[in-house]
Amino acid sequence: MIVHPDMAARVPKKTAAILTTEPYAGWARVAALFYPTPPVCPGIHRSAIVAESALVDPSAEIGPLAVIEAGAEIGPGCRIGPYAFIGTGVIVGRDCRIGSHVSLSYAILGARVYVYPGARIGQEGFGFASTKDGFLSIPQLGRVILEDDVEVGSNTTIDRGSSRDTVIGAGSRLDNLVQIGHNVMLGRCCVIVAQVGISGSTVLEDNVRVGGQAAMAGHLRIGEGAVIGPQAGVISDTAAGATVLGSPAQPKKDFFRQIATLKKMVKGEG
Repeated sequence: MIVHPDMAARVPKKTAAILTTEPYAGWARVAALFYPTPPVCPGIHRSAIVAESALVDPSAEIGPLAVIEAGAEIGPGCRIGPYAFIGTGVIVGRDCRIGSHVSLSYAILGARVYVYPGARIGQEGFGFASTKDGFLSIPQLGRVILEDDVEVGSNTTIDRGSSRDTVIGAGSRLDNLVQIGHNVMLGRCCVIVAQVGISGSTVLEDNVRVGGQAAMAGHLRIGEGAVIGPQAGVISDTAAGATVLGSPAQPKKDFFRQIATLKKMVKGEG
């Protein structure tokens, strides 16, 4: 049993106790010992399509029907899953895991990046000008940079930058079904929960947490350590360390004060 030292006295006498001040992290480490990540099997599957000018490290594993285009680079210890697409000039750093049906275009990945199945990284961003004759698409010229130890969940999409790179900072974790717009910049160790949408050119500083289904307008700055509540609609800058809830998003205390007032009004107390 993995327990905090404060709980040691409650452990049954016939049970071995592993004491740690971080029980959840301890469980993660123990579980990984019993269920380690399957090792890479170096080699290129006979059905994979690899351009002659692509550079694939001999220690990498290229799965069935994967496509690696000209000028792409696959680093040591990588695993490229079945049906994955690695576009021209994409660089995948060492010990990365690219899931099945992932597409990588105009992207540079650091070390130990995990991209889960179905994610789309580096596609055109949502940019156009309105003219009297209709919409005029604006060329997207930037890249996507995934720094070391980033994880990108299944079916998440990260647009390439328009005039600068879209950047996901080291150690950040993106859940499934997240949409990151062009030119967005995430700092280190940000956590983005499922179904979040971040509009173009918004900046999240280090250690920002964003709850499920929250949305952010474009060209905002979210300060270091801020917490965006689930389903929040953020339309203005957020200060470092702030917690905001609701739509439009507002400070936590203000939000709950309004909820309490509404409840009193419904009951006829206000």
